[in-house]
Amino acid sequence: MKKLAAQIFDFLLNKGLVTWALLVLIWGIAALINGTEFLPGPLTTLRGGKEIVVNGVLFQYMGISFMRIFTGWALGIVTAVPIGLLIGQFRIVRRILEPFINFFRFIPAIGFLTLFLMWLGVGEESKIAIIIYATMFPVIINTIAGVSSISPVMIQVAQSQGASAGQIFFTVTVPASVPHIFTGVRLGLSGAIISIVAAEMLAAQKGIGYLIYTSRLYFRTDWIFVGILTLGLTGYFSDRLLRYFGRTVLKRFGVTDRK
Repeated sequence: MKKLAAQIFDFLLNKGLVTWALLVLIWGIAALINGTEFLPGPLTTLRGGKEIVVNGVLFQYMGISFMRIFTGWALGIVTAVPIGLLIGQFRIVRRILEPFINFFRFIPAIGFLTLFLMWLGVGEESKIAIIIYATMFPVIINTIAGVSSISPVMIQVAQSQGASAGQIFFTVTVPASVPHIFTGVRLGLSGAIISIVAAEMLAAQKGIGYLIYTSRLYFRTDWIFVGILTLGLTGYFSDRLLRYFGRTVLKRFGVTDRK
């Protein structure tokens, strides 16, 4: 019996269910101590979430935010990977672009929100531009690290086989950099989700960030928690999907399922 209980506990622990149960327990106790007006508990949050699910607001806002996140994230990846590969591979490109990368990567995306609103307007373009900006730098930095970590022996072996510089780039450099690129893509997703909140709080009339920001006007802290949980669960399950994609599709490039 003890052995079975230990096996069940190990299963729950490995699946992260113990962590979630502890989090909900601590959250519930904290809500009882502080009061639901200040800190809504799990049940209060569920009831508040039910309200905006029934009237369709939550799913509508989720769809809008997800589309913005995915569009900006995908465009950021497509832009950042070639830049990172070129900087890592070619010294002249590195000397020209690396100072700019090291300067702008320390400026948060929210710092450019006002400028993007002035340049691109209050439509979707400014929000997607913010997400692209937030996505690019983790991908670029990790791509450069991937290229830099390639063993010179691999390059020498390819050269000894008569491979040209272009062939070495596409058959050695790019495949060997995939694990680092994949890590940058995962980090870029978190940056995209973080930046969409700021963009929607200040320059949107729909979206999860807008929901979080405007709920304060109605003193609905439960709705704020629904928005926060929605963003957290979105990132959590999106990252799990990415990890599954990595270990199934990119396994031959050396991508593992390690966190």
